This record gives sequence, structure tokens and C-alpha cells, in this order.
Amino acid sequence: MEIFFGAFTSEWEQRRAALLHEASLGPKRRSSAEDEMKRRLKAMAELGGGGAGSGGGSQPKMRRTAAKPIFAAETRAAAVSRPIEARLAAVAQGSQPAVVKMASYGAGARVGAMLNYVSRGGELAVENENGERISSREDLARLRGDWNHLFQNRVESRDIGSFTVEIATAAVSSDEAMHEQVRNSLTSAFGDRRYAYAVTRQADGKLTVQGAVVLRSGQGERLTGDDKAAGIIQARHDASAAAQDVAARFSFRGYGNGVEYGASKLRSLVERHDGNVRDDRSQVIGDEELAGDLVQREWRGDLHSRKGRDVMHLIMSARAGTNVEAFENAARDFLAEQFAGHRYVFAMHDPANDPKEKGEGGKRPHVHAHAIITMRSESGDRIETTPQVFREWRATMAQMARAQGIAMEMTDRREFASPPAFTRNQVRPVSREGRTEHVGTSEAAQGRYDAKRGGRRSLAKAERSREYAIKATQSWQKIALASGDQRIVAYAEQQRDQLTASLSAGQAEATPNVVHADFGSKFRANLVTLQKLVLEGQDVRETSRAEFETYEKQVEKALFKLERSVGPDDRNDFDEVANLARDHVNQRRELLELHKQRDEAMAGQGRDEQRSAGRDDATEQWNAAVVKHGEAVVEAGNHVMIDIEHYREGLDRFEAGEFSSGDKDAMQDGLNQAVERAAQLAIEGNTYIGEVAERDPDLMRAIEEAGKKDAARPEEEKDKTPANVDATAEQQRDPRHEDAERLTNEPDAREAHELASTVDATNRLQDRVNKEREATQRGGETTRTDPAQQHIPRLEELERDEIERKERDRDDRER
Repeated sequence: MEIFFGAFTSEWEQRRAALLHEASLGPKRRSSAEDEMKRRLKAMAELGGGGAGSGGGSQPKMRRTAAKPIFAAETRAAAVSRPIEARLAAVAQGSQPAVVKMASYGAGARVGAMLNYVSRGGELAVENENGERISSREDLARLRGDWNHLFQNRVESRDIGSFTVEIATAAVSSDEAMHEQVRNSLTSAFGDRRYAYAVTRQADGKLTVQGAVVLRSGQGERLTGDDKAAGIIQARHDASAAAQDVAARFSFRGYGNGVEYGASKLRSLVERHDGNVRDDRSQVIGDEELAGDLVQREWRGDLHSRKGRDVMHLIMSARAGTNVEAFENAARDFLAEQFAGHRYVFAMHDPANDPKEKGEGGKRPHVHAHAIITMRSESGDRIETTPQVFREWRATMAQMARAQGIAMEMTDRREFASPPAFTRNQVRPVSREGRTEHVGTSEAAQGRYDAKRGGRRSLAKAERSREYAIKATQSWQKIALASGDQRIVAYAEQQRDQLTASLSAGQAEATPNVVHADFGSKFRANLVTLQKLVLEGQDVRETSRAEFETYEKQVEKALFKLERSVGPDDRNDFDEVANLARDHVNQRRELLELHKQRDEAMAGQGRDEQRSAGRDDATEQWNAAVVKHGEAVVEAGNHVMIDIEHYREGLDRFEAGEFSSGDKDAMQDGLNQAVERAAQLAIEGNTYIGEVAERDPDLMRAIEEAGKKDAARPEEEKDKTPANVDATAEQQRDPRHEDAERLTNEPDAREAHELASTVDATNRLQDRVNKEREATQRGGETTRTDPAQQHIPRLEELERDEIERKERDRDDRER
């Protein structure tokens, strides 16, 4: 029987028919049938007829494999090429916006609960990526095992612990005095952590305190909420002044992750003790609502909760009255197009077949689909969830819906001056009947929720967003002029006027902060910072190479920050400033090289005392570290410590609000990786890192954790010591460094040792200079890599210029 692939209107039907036909041929002709199928699909893709039709009906959707790159590129190109005027004109005619939103992430352990929610406890059938419908609870339970190889199975953070304290106390004069005594004991053990507690007085006068505590401190220390953590806080209490007044015995009864766990525990505590619960600030928590608000609004920011992200819960929705079957086909095509190679299931929720009642959050008036998707594909790729990716998803969903006859468009809130959406962490639900009602977890979150639900007009403040809004305003104007339908004209003019008013309000708000003659106040502040950094490099004669590299990085960071605050009209002025700053740094680098080369020439002639006379404290510390640990050890350690300080400074500026929070996670990841590298160096024998860690608690903790991991490795892995460890250990065992420590107390011997070290360093530097000179001569540049003797006149000229500049500055100050 011959199969005509052109008889099918969508790709998944063609592939399904081909696979069924192949299976019917038997094993002898299976290979030839597969080759024929691939040949026909390739020919159809080249002709452009493979994915133009719609997936009519509700038949199963087969997984895409080889054809994915062709059709994915075609879909994205079509979505991107759709002009803004066409999208907005369709919206004015009544097209609905595409809604694709992230509901939550989950670890592998939560897959069962998420599948149970999507399938309404197994009452609704779900469909997987192969088009197979799963309706039994046993099959749903097996999905967890089928997907397990795609999970990272990261352990959730321990955020809140339940504790019990037994306090042996004498008689107290009042309840307030009793609570004061209890809080002194708890604070002595927990430090600055937030907690809430309830007190029960025993017959013998002892007090039993039960409560919940945030396990992470303000300094970042996280307790484990077990017997080990109880021992730590017990020791802190025993060493405090509170232990002299009253004895207390601490223990933990459990721990959990997230706000939900903490709110549940605190509400239970309030219920058991009839509202006689207080927090660490002596506030009375009299009912369950106050208990939930305390955790939601005040404790949430201190948790720094972490959960595994093995799967994501995605929701696709459409307006009430949308054809359910057509929307299901569109959702099926969207998932197959966007998440090919991933495991997923999805189910439709519509008022007609939803078994969940309205009061429980079911039977919503609008049709929507829930999908549970693995974050990692079979090939190891992970899903990205950036704003640009969500925009692409909405564009793809709109295209699949239009193919099913549903009028739908991808929209952007900047095209309507819509307020930003609120996140699930900013609100908590209070009513699920009909449209879910929420309250904010803070004043700012409540304001954001009210603005979104009230339809308050809001325009993004970023310059790029303002430019996009101006383009949208022009598009609405074109639609109003081109359309002959009065309804469309009125709608377009309304959107145009709202955008114009929002742009004017934003411009008026920003005007007082702009100084047109000097790039704005923020630019001026950044420019002053850059100026100070550049001038810090004036005295570079005694600066070490490591110090100069740090200074150069700081200048580049200042230039980066300055560039972020420059408007389009001031771009040329910024380029001029940046070129001058970099020329200044390059000139100082040249001066530093010339000084070093002249010092090396003097050392070769036996005048090393002149070179060492100008060393400052930083250079002496560097030399002392080299003598103690070895040059290779110190250079390796200093390099990674520079990276750590760079990331820490960046995070400090994020906290200060100087940078936007979009890149904060990347900066934190960079810091974590740098700390891990430093810890690994220390484990591998870098004694300089170990000495620095004595003054750096975070680094010390990282080294201890790395040591525990190293101790847990099998013995055969421990024997595979990296080569750099051998080099470090060899340098530390170098008898020259041992002799250096012994000779530091003998002046004559110390001078001889310094001379030998200087000659050795001179030879190494000369070899490097020769190599650089040969490389640059081939490129036509010889200025910076010539021997030191050829630069003596240039060095003297630069020094004369520097002396004249300082004399002019002194004369100006005296006048």
C-alpha cells in the first residue's frame, strides 16, 4: 500500500502515518521504509509544504526529531517577521492576546503532586509528548520514574526550623518579665535570626518554649535544624551572659523549606496556644492570619529559599468562549514545536469537564491548558526562561492558534502602557472562587497587585522601553489613519493617547534629574568616580604588577558603569572620555614597564638598593608572602582573590541599587565559582589561600566544605593529584624559600639572597620581554617591548613631565 504524505495537512499526521506504515511492513522492509520517509520529508521541507497546514482534530501528536531544526527556524522567522502594525491592527479588530505564563518550578520530588494537580487527582486524562493519553493513576505514578534520569534532584534548602527550649527559671514578677527572660535566652542562641515562640509554665516552675526560627542569619550562616545545629546554638547560649542568669536546653524538632512550611508551622503554633504567641520583637501574634502575614511579609526576604528546578508548570490560556478543541490542538502544536526533545504532559481545563468546583478553584470561565515539562531535554539542553524566551513562546502560541482559526496575537505591555505583572512570591491567595483574589506580601507588592488588577497605566522607565513605546505610539497613529472602521479608529486613538500621556508623565518625572550640559547627574557622579580612579594611578612607580592589574580592572568597571548612564546624544562625548582614560592607563602601564626595566638594569650592575628603596607597604607584604609561600603559590592565589573581590564589589553595587537586578544571579554565580576555585587551591596545597582564609569566614567555610567533599572521594580518585598541586608542593618544599626565612634575620645574608632573587626575576622578565618584542616587531610595533636601555631617554622625559606637573599643581594651590 502506497502512502501519499501530501494527503495530510500537518507534519505530525505525516510522521504518524509514516511510522504506522513502516510498522506494518515488517522487519524486512523497515529500513527501506524509513529511508523513503526521510527522503519524502526532506523533499517536502525543501518545498516549504511541511508545516503550513493546521493540525485538525484531536488525534495524537507524535514526537518530532529530525525535522525539528527546519520547522523551528521557519516558525521563529515567521513570528519575528510579523510587523508591529499587523499585530496591533489585529488586536484592534478583536484578536485576543497570547497568554503563556510560568506557574511554578518544582524538584523531582514534587512531580507527583504537580501531575496530580494537572490531572485533577487522575480524573482528567493527560497527554504526553508522543500523543499518548494517560488516564490511570498507576501510569501517572510511573512517569516519575521514567523522567528521573532528567532530574538533578537537588536538595531543597532548610529555611525554617521548629525548636523546643527547656528553661529552668526562678520566680518572675510578671508575664512581661518572663517573656523578656525568654527572649534574652533565645537571642543569645539564635543571634539576629527571626523567630516566634509560645511559653508553657510547668508545675515545678520550669518553662517550656516552642517555636519556629529562620535558619539563615543576616550574615549568611544557615543552621541545619538538626541535632548538630542544636549543639551549635547550645554552645553559643552557654558562652553568653544570658546563661549566667538562667540555664536553658535547646533542641530542634524538624525543619522545612519555604514560606508555606513556615506559615503552616506558625499557624499551628498559634492554634495550639490560643494566640499566646510572640515574635523576637515582642509583637503578639494573636490569630492565624497574623501568623501567615508575619512569615509572608517579614520573614520571606530572610529565607533565601532554594528549590530544585527539574520541571516547570506552564499555563496557556484563552478568553472565555474560545473553541476548546481548536485551542487544545493549538496547545499541542505549541508544546511539540517549542519543547521538542523534552518530556512533558498536558491537560485541558475547561468549565464543561473540570471536576473541581468553583469554590475550590475549578470551573474557571476561560479555557486553559496546564503542562508539566522537564527542564532538561534528552540531549541535555536546559530550558531558558528569559523575557525574550517568553516573548518567543507567546509568538509561537499565537501562530499555532491562528492556524486553528483562533484570532490571537503576541502582545507587549509597552504597546498598551500596561502595568507590570505581579509574581506569585509577591502575593498570597485569599479566595479562589471565580477569579482568584490575592493580597500583597508587602506594601510595595500590594501596590503592584492593585495597579495590575485596576488597569492603572504604567510605562517602563528604561530608555530602550521608552523608544519601543514611541514606536508603538506611531504604529497606533498609522492604524487610526489607515482604517475606515470607526470602532478600530476609536480604539487605536485611545491607545495612542494613553501611551502619549504616559510618555509625557515619564518625561516630566525624569526632567528634574537631567542636566543637559553634563550628561545628567548620574553621569556626573559616574564621571567623578572614574576621575578619582584614574588619578589613583598617578604614583605607579612603586606599584606592583598585581596592584596595577587591579587598578586597570577598576577603571574598566568604572567605564562600563559610566557607559550605562550615557544617553544616545552623548555617545560621542563618552567615547572621547573613554579614550582619554584608556590612554592614561596605557601611559601609566608604559611608565611602570620602564621603571621595572631600569630597576632590572640597575640590579644587573649591583645597585639593587636603589630599586628596593621605594617599596611601599603593599610591595613589602607581597614580597613577604612570596618568601613565605613561594612566587607561584602567591601569584595563583592572588589571581583568584582578585576575581573574588571583583564579584563581591559588583554584588555590593547591586545591593546599593547602582545596577539593575537582572544580572545579579550571574554575578552571584561568578562569585560562587571563584570561591570554589580558591577553596580547591587551598585543598590542593596553596598555603597562601589558607592564610587569607583565616581573615575571610566565607572562604574558610568553602574550604571546609571542599575538604569534606575531598575526604568523601574514593581513594583511587584521591591518588589522582593534579599537576599544579605537585608544582605548588614542590615550590613550597623548595629549599630556597626555607633559606629565605632563615636569612631574614641576617642582614648580609638577606642582601645576598635578595640580590640572587632579583637576578633570577630579571632573567625571567628579560626572557618574557624578548618574546613580546619579537611578537610585536612582526606586527610593526616596538614601543613597549624594546630593551630597557633603549627607553632610558623616554623614561627621563616622562619623569621630567611628571615633576613639572606636580610643581604646577603646587603653585596653583599656593596661589
